[in-house]
Amino acid sequence: MIVIMKPGATNGQIETVVKRIKESGLDYQLNTGSEQVVIGLLGDTRSIQDIAFRSYEGVDKTVRISNTYKLSSREFHPDDTVVDVDGVKIGDGSFVTMAGPCSVEGLDQIRESARMAKAGGAQILRGGAFKPRTSPYAFQGLEEEGLIIMRQAADEFGLKVITEVMDEAHIDLVAKYTDIIQIGARNMQNYKLLSAVGKTGKPIGLKRGISGTIDEWLNAAEYIAVEEKSPVIFIERGIRTYETATRNTFDLSAVPIIKKMSHFPIIVDPSHGTGVWDLVSPMARAGVAAGADGMIVEIHPDPANAWSDGPQSLNEKNYLKMMKEVDLLVDAMQTIRQIENN
Repeated sequence: MIVIMKPGATNGQIETVVKRIKESGLDYQLNTGSEQVVIGLLGDTRSIQDIAFRSYEGVDKTVRISNTYKLSSREFHPDDTVVDVDGVKIGDGSFVTMAGPCSVEGLDQIRESARMAKAGGAQILRGGAFKPRTSPYAFQGLEEEGLIIMRQAADEFGLKVITEVMDEAHIDLVAKYTDIIQIGARNMQNYKLLSAVGKTGKPIGLKRGISGTIDEWLNAAEYIAVEEKSPVIFIERGIRTYETATRNTFDLSAVPIIKKMSHFPIIVDPSHGTGVWDLVSPMARAGVAAGADGMIVEIHPDPANAWSDGPQSLNEKNYLKMMKEVDLLVDAMQTIRQIENN
């Protein structure tokens, strides 16, 4: 349930409602929107009668939220959440690009990748220091050494960092070097890990699970949101279907659906979404057109010799070409939004 206060409701009126919530044995969260304060009741509200709150002075109305992801829902938080990554804003109407290799292989490789990313207009460097690989014999990442040199390369070129954490034991280590903590597709429903990263205060990039439904994805975000410290960035990276022409099926319909159902921003991952380098650019353009707040793509100085995910990585020439195309579409989408708003 949420309690929507009237515009101009006083602090005293809000406190009266909060007091009643506490007396009912429930927790709460305040959302101070642009016009009205919304109070979300957390816990089992079945025994609470709506009329109990509607009778209070300053209360506009109460709304029962039938879904299980209250704090992530747009019903509770009507305004878009803008995630501020130390000055880089995601969800404010701009389009933010995160680019870099699948795996950090060494200082020279990650430094060259950072240079490429910056040259194309990316603001955030991506790269894996801990790698969840299907085969136990595949390269598993450089771990802390990888984190150190990725941070070094990002700082040299004025970029922020996003990298994945795979387990609770490494959260503090990863948080030390990164600006955005990524939860990979395999961990979307690792609820202990989601709750733990939600306590860090770092923005969390939440990738959609390989077979995750929209509802499951939103509920995964709720595990982070309920900790009330870390904002979520949804990352659509494709889902597993019966199609074999691409690595995954890139579900672009998820972009407007998440925009409709949640206030958190969403970005797209056309690299994992297709798994084929020459499909990345057209799908990146499609992501812009779908209304995404940004994208995360894999680039590499020498994709043919990449230690992981070379077939889906862009070289510098193709990456720069894609970014020019994306910039044109971003401008076009801004014009479309202006027309819609008028």
